[in-house]
Amino acid sequence: MATTLYDTRGLTSYSHPNDWGQSEAACVAETIFIGGGGESYAEKQTLLLKYANRHGLVAGATGTGKTVTLQIMAESFSAQGVPVFLSDVKGDLSGLAEAGSASFKLHDAFMDRAGKIGFDDYAYDRFPVTFWDLFGEKGHPVRTTVSEMGPLLLSRLLELTEAQEGVLNIAVRVADEEGLALLDLKDLQSMLVWLGENRETVSLRYGNISTASVGAIQRQLLVLENQGGARFFGEPALELSDIMRTDIDGRGRINILAADKLMASPRLYATSLLWLLSELFEELPEVGDPDKPKLVFFFDEAHLLFDDAPKALIDKVEQVARLIRSKGVGVYFVTQNPADVPEDILGQLGNRVQHALRAFTPKDQKALKSAAETYRTNPRFSTEQAIREVGVGEAVTSFLERKGAPGVVERTLIRPPSSQLGPLAEDTRDRVIQGSPVAGKYDDVKDRESAFELLKSRAEAAAREAEAAEAREEAAEEKEREFRKARRYDGRQVGRSTSRSRGDSVGDKITKMVVKELTGTTGRRIVRGILGGLFKGR
Repeated sequence: MATTLYDTRGLTSYSHPNDWGQSEAACVAETIFIGGGGESYAEKQTLLLKYANRHGLVAGATGTGKTVTLQIMAESFSAQGVPVFLSDVKGDLSGLAEAGSASFKLHDAFMDRAGKIGFDDYAYDRFPVTFWDLFGEKGHPVRTTVSEMGPLLLSRLLELTEAQEGVLNIAVRVADEEGLALLDLKDLQSMLVWLGENRETVSLRYGNISTASVGAIQRQLLVLENQGGARFFGEPALELSDIMRTDIDGRGRINILAADKLMASPRLYATSLLWLLSELFEELPEVGDPDKPKLVFFFDEAHLLFDDAPKALIDKVEQVARLIRSKGVGVYFVTQNPADVPEDILGQLGNRVQHALRAFTPKDQKALKSAAETYRTNPRFSTEQAIREVGVGEAVTSFLERKGAPGVVERTLIRPPSSQLGPLAEDTRDRVIQGSPVAGKYDDVKDRESAFELLKSRAEAAAREAEAAEAREEAAEEKEREFRKARRYDGRQVGRSTSRSRGDSVGDKITKMVVKELTGTTGRRIVRGILGGLFKGR
């Protein structure tokens, strides 16, 4: 028989008999308490940490409780020593850094819910939080380099056409071959200028490079710069180890990306998160099948990632989702409708929390039916009807069970959060930022020698060489003029013959021309003819 124990943060030690082929005494698995299920909400709905890296989905219409679910999951992962990365779209999740309070207006409701679902040891608590911000205003700056971002994600960010993406690939390739580091936007802009100036030579090797494509990319870079995206590129770049920290108590740090302002540039938001996910995939070592994740990554407003995304990008996301779990990273997509996530990716999300969906149109009804069909049915109720009817703070859940099999769908009352519900006060946020283990590490931008400086240096050297060549040419021409004027190298004028006039008159020129003609072959014949006639006349 399985036994369940809870502590004040909703964590459990859950014994699964014969799980993974082991004895009951040897198969104690840590789980996360999500809420109460069943007709009376007395059944514990838990997520096994062993399968938390099999990814998940948190979905539901606006105002149905997704943010609170995200908050309690972050709390529980942190308490189990698992670092978390999430984006704070509305500013509400910053409250994770402060404990809840009995003076909060929902305190009584929280206590009632905790009692209803058997969460007897429920208590308020704060969690270790690190704040991040691409703009460096509400957290530590997040930066990467142009080279690390890569042409695929840059093309998505800049909304480039296929031809423009090809030019961008050439720019990145040539920069790599020439040893020109692409760190920030001015490096890329300088590289594109160089590519345009040398397009005829480069095109012979890499294909056609049109000035129109180069100009279009430059304009998109200008738009990105005006949106504040230039701050995202540069050094020092974010080190992955800084988002995978634990505190002195062994709890995983919760990394919160301030995204309220970032959401004004949805492509920058989606691309920056996908870049971070790709970096985790590329850099982290294989860990096989760990007992708990090394990191849990929540991708909020996931529909922004897939809206109008090219197939190459979707294939990249699918590849990451398939393989990153072996790196110990669990990815949880948070969105309004499961239909926002492509089917090939949706099929890999084993742990699901589905809040209410509204079906006002035929399209919504079709999406609702499709969402219901993805769950393992429960004979006690209709999944489709339950998804339509669950209230705020309630959800339809399904989590992976023994041997990774999907659990039966259940109506679940989500447990209350232990941390503060709602945004953190600004002075408290500032205090948390100043006390962060990475405080001061990313504050100052470092502008080391890269493509911009190297190309500028080359251009200046070429200008100096051109100036010197021009000076040499002018000197040679001056010597030629000196020679023609018969000047000596010491600069003294050679005396002119007095028998030679300073210039020829018109008559002199005609005379010379006639003499020249007469000295020729034809001229001699004419002369002989004239002389012969004269002699005959005599």
